Amino acid sequence: MNNDQSKIDSKELFKENNTVHIVHNGAVYILRITKDNKLILTK
Repeated sequence: MNNDQSKIDSKELFKENNTVHIVHNGAVYILRITKDNKLILTK
């Protein structure tokens, strides 16, 4: 990752939740933490 790219800790992003809704170009994506503590992004 380049130094000019933004970083955000997933704990900050998710807080107490297991999912985050992300709007990109008008479409809603769901970023989810799995039971295995992995991330999955779905539309």
